[in-house]
Amino acid sequence: MTIREFKMPDVGEGLTEAEILKWYVQPGDTVTDGQVVCEVETAKAAVELPIPFDGVVHALLFEEGTTVDVGQVIISVQTEGGAAEAPAQEAASPVAAAEPAPAARQPVLVGYGVSEASTKRRPRKAGPAPAVAAQNGTATAAPEAPVAPAAAAAPVLPGVPAQPAGERPLAKPPVRKLAKDLGIDLAAVVPTGDGGVVTREDVHAAAAAAITPQAAPAPAAAPAPAQAAAPQAAPAEPSARETRIPVKGVRKVSAQAMVGSAFTAPHVTEFITFDVTRTMKLVQELKADPDLAGLRINPLLLIAKAVLVAIRRNPDVNASWDEAAQEIVLKHYVNLGIAAATPRGLIVPNIKDAHAKTLGELSTALSELVATARDGKTSPADMQNGTLTITNVGVFGVDTGTPILNPGESAILAVGAIKLQPWVHKGKVKPRQVTTLALSFDHRLIDGELGSRFLADIAAVLEHPRRLITWS
Repeated sequence: MTIREFKMPDVGEGLTEAEILKWYVQPGDTVTDGQVVCEVETAKAAVELPIPFDGVVHALLFEEGTTVDVGQVIISVQTEGGAAEAPAQEAASPVAAAEPAPAARQPVLVGYGVSEASTKRRPRKAGPAPAVAAQNGTATAAPEAPVAPAAAAAPVLPGVPAQPAGERPLAKPPVRKLAKDLGIDLAAVVPTGDGGVVTREDVHAAAAAAITPQAAPAPAAAPAPAQAAAPQAAPAEPSARETRIPVKGVRKVSAQAMVGSAFTAPHVTEFITFDVTRTMKLVQELKADPDLAGLRINPLLLIAKAVLVAIRRNPDVNASWDEAAQEIVLKHYVNLGIAAATPRGLIVPNIKDAHAKTLGELSTALSELVATARDGKTSPADMQNGTLTITNVGVFGVDTGTPILNPGESAILAVGAIKLQPWVHKGKVKPRQVTTLALSFDHRLIDGELGSRFLADIAAVLEHPRRLITWS
């Protein structure tokens, strides 16, 4: 029998970790080369992972909801022998599965669906973590090498020296930074890595252990060592004054990107308020056009087209700043980003070569982008190499804002709510559809004159949409 291991791949450019969202297989299932075995969430997208060989699933090494570093083994597959080993053999293996009886099988939820004997659990960064359901009622965790159960469940408690006195704890630089960010003393962490190296999960376990005593009103009794290895936060009381939410996935990366952008690119924001009544009428006319039947026609579509026309008239806005080479890179293509609010957070996929698309093609691309984002299926490639972004805050009833640039892009346009307002039209005050646009841009790339002309051109097209033709 040969056991082959499949490691968490880098499904993006330079990603270091991903969270396992869902397993599609269980120990004992037969898998074939190219079959999707799980879905993971990277920094910005949900991605399905195919297995690269045939065999029978031997063990799942991590539970759903667990964050795994790139390069760690997540599933083992028996590629020879034809059948899973007998229970006695499985018990001797550090990655063997101990499946519950089929009748007692639970739905695939966080904390279920993975055998406890095969799992080295990575504690959640904060907040409550459901215990693993085991047939004997005790949550257990298997180490990477066969050891006694007591050693596998060594408690991680803050303030208890886990390293020999006077010696510097062994840990990789990213793990040291994580410990510093979480306020954890590495010398107080029990290492589980090979050779006594402190791992990321060890640091998270120590952080969770430090929080638990504060979260619980009063411990009823000291937990057993096996329970201490996976501390749980007490349920929030109705009168609780605070709730802590783990920062990870999309929100974590977005926060890091926004901080980096805000303190790297000098932002300037300009505003313009104008009448879009003619554009709103055109939207209704296009919806009734049989040539566009079946396409999604809305104001965002014409706004995107107006942005593309304005870029054609002001090509220097479509650029990026190369800090290493100290060069401005002019882009002769437009990958138009559309900020999308999804259940996993805000993401900015972009429409590749939007400048070359017809109105119908642009409508189709927008519809596909939105549908993919809502389903959580946006790939990392869909969010790379954007040149300029539109964010539609108007859908929330907001008039405008001061958006932060998507890293590496030159500008971002915030579209405010379109409202019926009193407006001077042909010398008389009349109710008109009015909106406000806000353009933030990188002042290293775009000076005040260029930014103003670009914003004014977008407004001019939307105020008199016939310019979509005359200016093209």
